[in-house]
Amino acid sequence: MQNHHPTAIIEKGAEIDKDVTIGAYAYIGAEVSIGAGTVIHHHATVEGFTSMGKSNEVFPYAFVGGKTHDLKFKGGRPGLKVGDHNVFREYSTIHCGTNDGDFTILGNHATILAYSHIAHDCVVKDHLIMSSHAALGGHIHADDYVNIGWGAGVHQFCSIGDHAMVSACAKVVQDIPPYMIVDGSPAEVRTINKIGMERNDYSKDEIELARKAFKTLYKEGLNRSQAIEKLKEDPNHSTRVFKALLSFIGKSSRGLA
Repeated sequence: MQNHHPTAIIEKGAEIDKDVTIGAYAYIGAEVSIGAGTVIHHHATVEGFTSMGKSNEVFPYAFVGGKTHDLKFKGGRPGLKVGDHNVFREYSTIHCGTNDGDFTILGNHATILAYSHIAHDCVVKDHLIMSSHAALGGHIHADDYVNIGWGAGVHQFCSIGDHAMVSACAKVVQDIPPYMIVDGSPAEVRTINKIGMERNDYSKDEIELARKAFKTLYKEGLNRSQAIEKLKEDPNHSTRVFKALLSFIGKSSRGLA
């Protein structure tokens, strides 16, 4: 208990690793488990049926594990699963799932900046970056290395592919394919996320493949079925770039931005 400020409130039943630091006036709920190396700063809250992995950091006034906003909530024990090395900045929020036994899931190495929100039943993989005042509506699926700009809003049930970027203030109402940048209200695909791909060790050839796919999908005047068929018939269809795009498109439920 030497790393816990005496004013912190830790409810009976909480499972806190001995290497967790908890600041002044922080609140930890009874069904919370927190892994080693995590820091809960002063006035932060972690509650609900919430498990947090190792080396997370929750800044003042952040709210992790709140009850779902979904009006269909009927009780039970929905929860939140958070991985390792995530950062929740001031006033950011992430909520538990809605139905009994369901979970909101956040992977590893996310950075969620001030006032941003991840809603109930989202499934977010690794390396998310959310700038301030951004929001993911309920049931969103976000793949690896997604970047959400300042003030952006993503509609419920949308999916966002690997290495995709949502520009500041964009309003996303359809699925965003991997490697693409969207902007506007409603958001439209504008170009590829070249910088993001470079930062994650994609080769120049792979970046050009993403650009080629972008032109096929959005610049050649093809309807969606024609563009997909052209991508499938392309000699590069077995590369990781084309495979990721085709797999994502095949699972899209809201249509592509």
